[in-house]
Amino acid sequence: MMDARTRLLLDAPIVPTILRMALPNVAVMLVQASIGLIETYFVAKLGLDALAGMALVFPVLMLLQMVSAGAMGGGILSAIARSLGSGQRRKANDLVWTAIVITVLLGAIATVLALLFAPALYAAMGGAGGALAAAALYSGIVFSAAIPLWLFNSLASIIRGTGNMVFPAAVIIAGAGFLIPVSPMLIFGVGPLPRLGVAGGATAIVLYYIVGTLVFAWYIWSGRTALKPSATPSGIRWPLAREILRVGLASSIVSLSTNISIGVATGLAGLVGPATIAGYGTGVRLEYMLVPLIFGLGTPVAALVGTCVGAGLNDRARRIAWIGAAIGGGLAEAIGLAAALFPAGWLSLFSQEPEMTAYGASYLQIVGPVYGFFGAGLSLYFACQGAGRVGGAMGFAIVRVVVAVGGGWLALNLHGGSAGLFMALAFSLVMYGIGNIAVVAAGDWFRQATPKDIRLLIAE
Repeated sequence: MMDARTRLLLDAPIVPTILRMALPNVAVMLVQASIGLIETYFVAKLGLDALAGMALVFPVLMLLQMVSAGAMGGGILSAIARSLGSGQRRKANDLVWTAIVITVLLGAIATVLALLFAPALYAAMGGAGGALAAAALYSGIVFSAAIPLWLFNSLASIIRGTGNMVFPAAVIIAGAGFLIPVSPMLIFGVGPLPRLGVAGGATAIVLYYIVGTLVFAWYIWSGRTALKPSATPSGIRWPLAREILRVGLASSIVSLSTNISIGVATGLAGLVGPATIAGYGTGVRLEYMLVPLIFGLGTPVAALVGTCVGAGLNDRARRIAWIGAAIGGGLAEAIGLAAALFPAGWLSLFSQEPEMTAYGASYLQIVGPVYGFFGAGLSLYFACQGAGRVGGAMGFAIVRVVVAVGGGWLALNLHGGSAGLFMALAFSLVMYGIGNIAVVAAGDWFRQATPKDIRLLIAE
């Protein structure tokens, strides 16, 4: 018998359902973004080296977040949503333990890679002296806890795959109530707590993810969802693992594209000077804020599309994709235009340093007006995830990297200033949005299931 929440995803009006499901997610993403901004505000009080150090770590930390929550998490969400939509609840239950095994392995790999190579990466991105030391310290603490961080996002994706967006939102918002006061307490010291500097902010984040992971695990195994996984590990089932990894690994390339573009651009900005790194790193945080914001919208779109594709309702899935793109693109464009018109309103939240403000304003005025392409393209990428077809979106993510990195390098070598670099970044976002629109318009990833496809699905 199909769960009532699953039936709602198949039958309810599209726009109200997307907005109802997206509201708690968007609230969560705004809270999480605010946490990052507040932490940056406090770290900025420690000096320019600490602020630049966090700017160096930020793209790498966001990569881990985007891969664990948006990419591999999207693969988990998609597999569970399609299984529930097709009525295969046993398969959905088996996917839970398979997802956990994959998560622990990938989290361990992330820790080892970060501890071995991250400091050299920050140096290659232009970090030196006190900024590099701050980056290495902050990074070492956060990435030593990559497993609980990744488990936190995977378990939240499992819950969202059932169509429940409220509980993950409640946990994350409650966690913010813990993190916001604890972070400055550990950074500056209070009472018996010593002054830890940038290490204090990293320690607070680690505690947040450990507690949240325990809460999500309790909820899944308490019987409060459509899932009823076994109490003990059932072992990894490779057909199920392939279903998660097929979507998750391809999606990881999409996530990687954003971080490579921003990470390399940070390095290119470093060729101009440290003030350019600080200005670009501060300005691009707004673009990074768009990722979790569109994630808040894209997650319900992916759950709806996946459930509908699993049930064979491809026309409804296609409509959901276009509606999600219109909402995501419009929201991102409004934010981008506001930032381009009033850049000081954003930049002054972090620093009043004139050179940093000048470079940050230049970035926002050039790139902000095309944020709508990024928002629409990212929303359609989440729809592709839900359908289990991310090949086209992956291809245009690679195109984005080539245009951003290649164009930015050429601009700096030909003209030597930051404006050409920022123009290349803007053009890469336009290409990304138009490309994903073309992918969905082609309709290949929403092809009708054949009798052979249905037999294979049942056999699984």
